[in-house]
Amino acid sequence: MHVPTKPISEYPWFIRLFFWNQKRRYGQVLEPGLLWGRSPWVFATLALLYGALDRKGSPLSPVLRSLITVRVSQINHCEFCVDINSATLVKRGVPENKIEALREWQHHPLFDQAERAALEYAEAVTRSELDVDDDLMARVKEHFDDDAVVELTGLIAFQNLSSKFNSALNVAPQGFCQLPAAPRSDEP
Repeated sequence: MHVPTKPISEYPWFIRLFFWNQKRRYGQVLEPGLLWGRSPWVFATLALLYGALDRKGSPLSPVLRSLITVRVSQINHCEFCVDINSATLVKRGVPENKIEALREWQHHPLFDQAERAALEYAEAVTRSELDVDDDLMARVKEHFDDDAVVELTGLIAFQNLSSKFNSALNVAPQGFCQLPAAPRSDEP
């Protein structure tokens, strides 16, 4: 990592509560949390935002949310995010072959039309050389109402923030998902 973490005892008490919850949920404190924790109020706010985006009452299914977070993480070369979000996909019942096919979702029959529209939208939002044009938005709206489109956009934006942060600071995967690693490339 490009920035060292501090001993947990040096973080404010309310940030240590987040660490306790991470350890309970994941079996370990997450390296990005230790980095974000250097800016306690920003970290607390981000954690609340993530909780809002990943809530049970979201108009987006848990599987779709995880597919989006893995794909955005792949594009942004965030190995930590791919690791933890792929593990979440496995827990949500997605077969490993579908997770492995995510880099090439356009050419795989494993993805339904709603997933394809959401993944195309995620790529257009994430990649600066692509645009969200009227045709793409029409395809997205075939599957998602306006509230879901707003939430989908927020999720994509959040995952871009998270994965770019982790990638820039060279946060390594923490071994949550044991799928074969794909080679890093300048993939489209």
